[in-house]
Amino acid sequence: MQHFAMFGVVHECSCMLLLNRWAISRLYYMMGENRKITRSRLVTSNLLHHQHLHGHGSVSEVSSLVDETLGKRPLNGQKDTLVYSVFASTWNVGGITPSDDLDLEDWLDTRANAYDIYVLGFQEIVPLNARNVLGPRNSCVSAKWNSLIGKALNKKYREEGAKLNQESTNSSAKEGSMEGEGFRCIRSKQMVGIFTSVWVRSNLRPLIHHLDVSCIGSGIMGCLGNKGSVSIRFVLHETSFCVVCCHLASGGKQGDVLLRNLDVADILTRTWFPGLATQELPEKILDHDQVVLLGDLNYRISLEEAETRSLVRAKNWAILLENDQLLFEFSRGRHFEGWQEGLITFSPTYKYQPNSDQYQYYWCFDSARSEKKRAPAWCDRILWRGKGLKQVQYETCSYRLSDHRPVRAVFHAECDVLSEGMVQK
Repeated sequence: MQHFAMFGVVHECSCMLLLNRWAISRLYYMMGENRKITRSRLVTSNLLHHQHLHGHGSVSEVSSLVDETLGKRPLNGQKDTLVYSVFASTWNVGGITPSDDLDLEDWLDTRANAYDIYVLGFQEIVPLNARNVLGPRNSCVSAKWNSLIGKALNKKYREEGAKLNQESTNSSAKEGSMEGEGFRCIRSKQMVGIFTSVWVRSNLRPLIHHLDVSCIGSGIMGCLGNKGSVSIRFVLHETSFCVVCCHLASGGKQGDVLLRNLDVADILTRTWFPGLATQELPEKILDHDQVVLLGDLNYRISLEEAETRSLVRAKNWAILLENDQLLFEFSRGRHFEGWQEGLITFSPTYKYQPNSDQYQYYWCFDSARSEKKRAPAWCDRILWRGKGLKQVQYETCSYRLSDHRPVRAVFHAECDVLSEGMVQK
């Protein structure tokens, strides 16, 4: 009861700030900034052209780009560049605690592939209620997710180790053969329901330095952690990376898109990493060499509910994408200037009925189920920026744990290295 009483006080205190955000929203609307999105064919063409320029539909389309010696030798014969594979994924798990036997191998694509770096972002790993928003952090759930991730990433190495134990009695030989194998979590961080976890091959860990974390709350009162971002910075060889996991303002009402834009601007402005007096290090997100921003960005489709429902049933993704709010923001070139996104060839990632591949189509309040039903949308996205970072895969996968589907991408990342820093995988 104490938590709920406290939440009531916070709610009252936040009214003015929320009203201020609403007033700003309304002002922009009156100025014509938040008018209904109706595009000419020229704008539509530009949006689709943007996607074709900055993304790939499938691995088969870019198979010619994949170097068989990826991560093992310098690119194009240069002495100072290595290429690493990066797996990135975002997943809003809807406050559902995973079972002990949840198999993440399909999500992490470990049966067919093994990447050098895994950057994983979750939203709503705990329910966003007053107790979790205002109370002490519940780290048990994030620890469980990390345990399941490690189990999936290292399954092959554990099995190989067990086989080696049976075949060899020489302990030093066993230790030497398994040295440097597998994956390690180099940093993870939870803020309420937002959770970011970064894993690398064990033999890459000595080459990674200047790990730091920055958390930005942009939820209730503009500062609590029910919405916001958790960012992790690290440097591999001489190249700086930043991973930004976001959960932006929700809602499909007129003006909500502006609140999401304000959240993005707030995260980019307030996120800060410590520097060093003896070495120049990037302190802001956009200062890094390569950046991946992923999460439940919550951008919706700006069409009437009935039309959206009809187009989703017809699987007419092209028309829906013409009215995607995030792609429209790309076309304006303001908050997302310099950012890129791959070509979207998958179905909307939200909102699904529980344990089903069927969407919830309506925007009305369902009193029987006591939950709001939303029109489908591509809420879950992966963006990137930076020289030497190329996306080669962008897709979703069909885990039915929550009302969102996880989205994942694969990148090839060029890293500057010193001659003595070049290693074989």
